[in-house]
Amino acid sequence: MRVSVCHCLECQKRSGSAFATQARWPDEQVTISGDSAVWERVADSGHRVTYRFCPVCGSTLAYVIEGWPGVTAIPVGAFADPDFPKPRFSVYENRKHAWTEVLGEEVEHSSGFSVPQT
Repeated sequence: MRVSVCHCLECQKRSGSAFATQARWPDEQVTISGDSAVWERVADSGHRVTYRFCPVCGSTLAYVIEGWPGVTAIPVGAFADPDFPKPRFSVYENRKHAWTEVLGEEVEHSSGFSVPQT
């Protein structure tokens, strides 16, 4: 559905980086197998986010946001694929580190929460 970069402070903390990059798919196209633990928080948007993470290493495996019903996000780093499609959305840029930039004329830039277009 979408590959995006999020600069919100919570994504920075969760990823241990200046931003987080994730890809989103309809729930029915996602299968997560194996053990995982769950953690929830309220996002900057005010929506509840439920994360599934590896109980051994702590890596985020997937997450869902109540503001994106029927959609699962998976961190792009989980694919370990340098050829993964590039992000086309960059959100919470008002919290972006000054030294980062998401390049490309086709990238949609936003200072806040971006909801899916139906």
